[in-house]
Amino acid sequence: QVRLVESGGGLVQAGGSLRLSCAASGRTFSSYVMGWFRQAPGKEREVAAAINWSGGRTSYADSVKGRFTISRDNAKNTVYLQMNSLKPEDTAVYYCAAGYPYSSASYHLKDKYDYWGQGTQVTVSS
Repeated sequence: QVRLVESGGGLVQAGGSLRLSCAASGRTFSSYVMGWFRQAPGKEREVAAAINWSGGRTSYADSVKGRFTISRDNAKNTVYLQMNSLKPEDTAVYYCAAGYPYSSASYHLKDKYDYWGQGTQVTVSS
């Protein structure tokens, strides 16, 4: 089993920044594609960003492109989501996920991820 624990969420004003962290344990972290998903109240969980095992390939939702940056440090078993220029519509619970999508075309698919963290709340005030 892989355990994923998110941290770094909180309350921030519009235009501000947060950096989320996801610490992994249990199995080889570097072998997984890692994703950040988010779920706003009453809405479906959707991908915000994903990154492959080496960090050489990333994928972003159109709604966050240019504002969010996903990165990973395999030596620290940690993946990050740097969120800049935050908007009220970014308010959601953010979840870290690990899995084996076979290509970047599958990075956005929730059922390709086998392990999920408990989530961390991000609230952006206007």
